[in-house]
Amino acid sequence: MKIGFIGLGIMGKPMAKNLLKAGHEVVCFDVVKDNVENVVAAGASAAASAADVASQVPLVITMLPNSPHVKSVVMGEGGVLEGAAEGLILIDMSSIAPLASQEVEKACAQKKVRMLDAPVSGGEPKAVDGTLAIMVGGEKALFDEVKEILLVMGSSAVHCGPIGAGNTTKLANQIIVALNIAAVAEAFTLVRKAGVDPHLVFEAIKGGLAGSTVMNAKAPMMMDSNFKPGFKIDLHIKDLANALDTGHGVGSPLPLTALAREMMETLHADGFGGDDHSALARYYAKLSGTAIGE
Repeated sequence: MKIGFIGLGIMGKPMAKNLLKAGHEVVCFDVVKDNVENVVAAGASAAASAADVASQVPLVITMLPNSPHVKSVVMGEGGVLEGAAEGLILIDMSSIAPLASQEVEKACAQKKVRMLDAPVSGGEPKAVDGTLAIMVGGEKALFDEVKEILLVMGSSAVHCGPIGAGNTTKLANQIIVALNIAAVAEAFTLVRKAGVDPHLVFEAIKGGLAGSTVMNAKAPMMMDSNFKPGFKIDLHIKDLANALDTGHGVGSPLPLTALAREMMETLHADGFGGDDHSALARYYAKLSGTAIGE
């Protein structure tokens, strides 16, 4: 199938490449020229704009940083809807506010473009190996139509409800991930301060109830002081801000989410916003007066 892909950052680049590996044609666009050249070198063709992408394909995937970017790329000048023919399918795999997904879908419907919101979880490593968890909102029949394409990029794709449900599910995911990372950082700071080898603690507890995918992925990064971004703190701040806005809108209290966001905001202010979110360990190191990795 000929597929358009817009947004070739840390996540989008490997996702587009996995579509190429699966035998799909990919027409790509990104505002960063180097990102486009990288995916073109893997076999894609480049387009001049989002509208140009949409004019060439029956299906467009977007993978963008936040709600304003999606609105601009889809609804703005030179955007997807400008180039879209009736019947185009838009799968927005960005992590944005659920209300923004609903707003974009209404604009799409006016042009007879069908849309799903399909954010992902797993970070860069799972984007690279094609094992992302994909959570999808929109019409079930449309989900069924494109599920096999989604499974080229992920190991699971679950229909969660109407448009916006995918991003609501992603917000729940991001809350749990953030609080889990904070708990791991807090616990391993205690271990270091108590003079116990954190590597041995990790081996002792990872198979028990405290064990988790998050701990398995992030505790080794913390112990090695390796904060190369698989998912940046700044992006997690964005997700938690969307979660808080959504929570306030529906009357759901999120006190722990608010605390985790403030911890990440402190790291951003200290210049670590581009680090992996496992760098929450830096926050605890600063509070406890220890160096990372001690």
